[in-house]
Amino acid sequence: MLEKYEATSFTHEGEAKPVFVRGTGPAVIVIHEVPGITPEVIRFADWVVDAGFRVYMPLLLGKAGKPITPAYALSSIVQLCIRREFHVLASNRSSPVTTWLRALARHAHGEAGGKGVGAVGMCFSGNFALSMMMEPAMMAPVLSQPSMPLPLGARRKAALHISPEELACVKDRCARGDKVLGLRFKGDVMSPPEKFETLRRELGDGFEGIELEDSSANPDSPAPKPHSVLTVDLIARDGEPTMEAAKRVVSFFRERLLAA
Repeated sequence: MLEKYEATSFTHEGEAKPVFVRGTGPAVIVIHEVPGITPEVIRFADWVVDAGFRVYMPLLLGKAGKPITPAYALSSIVQLCIRREFHVLASNRSSPVTTWLRALARHAHGEAGGKGVGAVGMCFSGNFALSMMMEPAMMAPVLSQPSMPLPLGARRKAALHISPEELACVKDRCARGDKVLGLRFKGDVMSPPEKFETLRRELGDGFEGIELEDSSANPDSPAPKPHSVLTVDLIARDGEPTMEAAKRVVSFFRERLLAA
């Protein structure tokens, strides 16, 4: 499924990571979930390309294109927990990898042009798009089932995995008209409702939250419970709530990056 993508690499401050690029138009950074760039992540990225955007898909974990299996997911979770660029329990600071992602956003904007850049994070990367708003070019952040910090205890359930400085930046930008879009299943314990409550309280009208019934998830998903709104738990059929949520993400990118 990656045959149509150009396999590139991006380096910032000596840290190089693979990035798969495809399409023309304003840049959208698609940040995968656990375990990595799976076929379902690529399918969503293809939809973004077809909508008129240039997708940049960095590989942070796993092997690009490899289908999800329980063993593969477990090995990626282990890597997520032990690598220094991810702080899975941090409530009031972001993961170090977000610095690299902000640099990628600057690079993508310079290369693709347009009004700005969009980004969608999923699961462990869900809140990365918030931290990326420290980069002025980031104009369309999407948080799909944001899960970090891991929801251990009441404080972490409500935390956004960003620093006070980053939160102040996000709030200021939303007060001036910027928007943040979030997606989750109502029964998802990994992305608990407290996170969306925090976003609504802190960002007000700057936050649009879409919360789906668990019954709308793909019954054939390999996930034990509904979690991945845009990938394995999505039913790729018009009229399905998950498909309509994916369409809303694309329309959000259009509104923020293409509208005059």
